Amino acid sequence: MYALLQQTQAGGGPAWIQFVFIGGMALMFYFLLIRPQSKARKEMEARLSKLKAGDEVVLTSGLYATIDRVEDKHIWIKLGGSVVKARRAAVAALASEPEQQQN
Repeated sequence: MYALLQQTQAGGGPAWIQFVFIGGMALMFYFLLIRPQSKARKEMEARLSKLKAGDEVVLTSGLYATIDRVEDKHIWIKLGGSVVKARRAAVAALASEPEQQQN
Protein backbone atom coordinates (compact mmCIF):
# COMPACT_ATOMS: atom_id res chain seq x y z
CA MET A 1 0.00 0.00 0.00
CA TYR A 2 2.82 2.41 0.89
CA ALA A 3 4.49 1.70 -2.49
CA LEU A 4 1.30 2.71 -4.35
CA LEU A 5 1.14 6.04 -2.52
CA GLN A 6 4.74 6.82 -3.41
CA GLN A 7 4.13 6.05 -7.09
CA THR A 8 1.13 8.38 -7.37
CA GLN A 9 2.90 11.27 -5.63
CA ALA A 10 6.12 10.98 -7.63
CA GLY A 11 4.54 11.44 -11.09
CA GLY A 12 2.59 14.63 -10.31
CA GLY A 13 5.11 17.23 -11.46
CA PRO A 14 5.71 20.66 -9.90
CA ALA A 15 2.84 22.14 -7.94
CA TRP A 16 3.19 25.60 -9.52
CA ILE A 17 2.03 24.22 -12.87
CA GLN A 18 -1.31 23.36 -11.31
CA PHE A 19 -1.66 26.89 -9.93
CA VAL A 20 -0.86 28.38 -13.35
CA PHE A 21 -3.45 26.12 -14.95
CA ILE A 22 -6.13 27.08 -12.41
CA GLY A 23 -5.25 30.78 -12.81
CA GLY A 24 -5.53 30.48 -16.58
CA MET A 25 -8.93 28.87 -16.26
CA ALA A 26 -10.07 31.65 -13.93
CA LEU A 27 -8.94 34.30 -16.45
CA MET A 28 -10.77 32.53 -19.28
CA PHE A 29 -13.90 32.31 -17.14
CA TYR A 30 -13.69 36.05 -16.41
CA PHE A 31 -13.09 37.17 -20.01
CA LEU A 32 -15.60 34.78 -21.60
CA LEU A 33 -18.47 34.96 -19.09
CA ILE A 34 -18.30 37.61 -16.39
CA ARG A 35 -16.96 40.61 -18.33
CA PRO A 36 -19.42 40.46 -21.26
CA GLN A 37 -22.38 40.05 -18.89
CA SER A 38 -21.38 43.05 -16.76
CA LYS A 39 -20.81 45.14 -19.89
CA ALA A 40 -24.27 44.26 -21.24
CA ARG A 41 -25.86 44.99 -17.84
CA LYS A 42 -24.23 48.45 -17.69
CA GLU A 43 -25.40 49.26 -21.22
CA MET A 44 -28.94 48.19 -20.37
CA GLU A 45 -28.95 50.30 -17.18
CA ALA A 46 -27.77 53.31 -19.19
CA ARG A 47 -30.52 52.74 -21.76
CA LEU A 48 -33.20 52.43 -19.07
CA SER A 49 -32.05 55.61 -17.34
CA LYS A 50 -32.56 57.58 -20.59
CA LEU A 51 -36.22 56.59 -21.07
CA LYS A 52 -38.61 59.49 -21.49
CA ALA A 53 -42.26 60.05 -22.32
CA GLY A 54 -43.07 59.46 -25.97
CA ASP A 55 -40.43 56.78 -26.58
CA GLU A 56 -41.64 53.66 -28.34
CA VAL A 57 -40.26 50.56 -26.61
CA VAL A 58 -40.33 46.79 -26.92
CA LEU A 59 -41.21 45.02 -23.68
CA THR A 60 -39.69 41.71 -22.59
CA SER A 61 -43.03 40.10 -23.46
CA GLY A 62 -42.52 41.19 -27.08
CA LEU A 63 -45.22 43.88 -27.06
CA TYR A 64 -44.60 47.31 -28.57
CA ALA A 65 -45.74 50.20 -26.39
CA THR A 66 -45.33 53.96 -26.05
CA ILE A 67 -44.19 55.48 -22.75
CA ASP A 68 -46.77 57.81 -21.23
CA ARG A 69 -44.80 58.90 -18.15
CA VAL A 70 -41.70 57.81 -16.22
CA GLU A 71 -41.27 57.36 -12.46
CA ASP A 72 -38.34 56.05 -10.39
CA LYS A 73 -38.86 52.30 -10.73
CA HIS A 74 -42.01 52.22 -12.85
CA ILE A 75 -43.20 53.52 -16.17
CA TRP A 76 -46.72 54.11 -17.43
CA ILE A 77 -47.12 52.78 -20.96
CA LYS A 78 -49.82 53.03 -23.60
CA LEU A 79 -50.94 49.67 -24.93
CA GLY A 80 -53.69 50.09 -27.47
CA GLY A 81 -56.19 52.47 -25.91
CA SER A 82 -55.26 51.91 -22.27
CA VAL A 83 -52.43 53.08 -20.04
CA VAL A 84 -50.84 50.47 -17.77
CA LYS A 85 -48.10 50.52 -15.14
CA ALA A 86 -44.95 48.42 -15.66
CA ARG A 87 -41.48 48.12 -14.18
CA ARG A 88 -38.60 49.78 -15.98
CA ALA A 89 -36.89 46.39 -16.15
CA ALA A 90 -39.74 45.18 -18.40
CA VAL A 91 -38.32 47.27 -21.24
CA ALA A 92 -36.15 45.11 -23.48
CA ALA A 93 -35.13 47.78 -26.00
CA LEU A 94 -36.17 50.94 -27.75
CA ALA A 95 -38.23 50.15 -30.84
CA SER A 96 -35.98 52.39 -32.96
CA GLU A 97 -32.85 50.36 -32.08
CA PRO A 98 -31.80 47.68 -34.54
CA GLU A 99 -32.05 44.09 -33.30
CA GLN A 100 -28.82 42.59 -32.02
CA GLN A 101 -27.45 39.59 -33.86
CA GLN A 102 -26.89 36.57 -31.64
CA ASN A 103 -24.04 34.23 -32.51
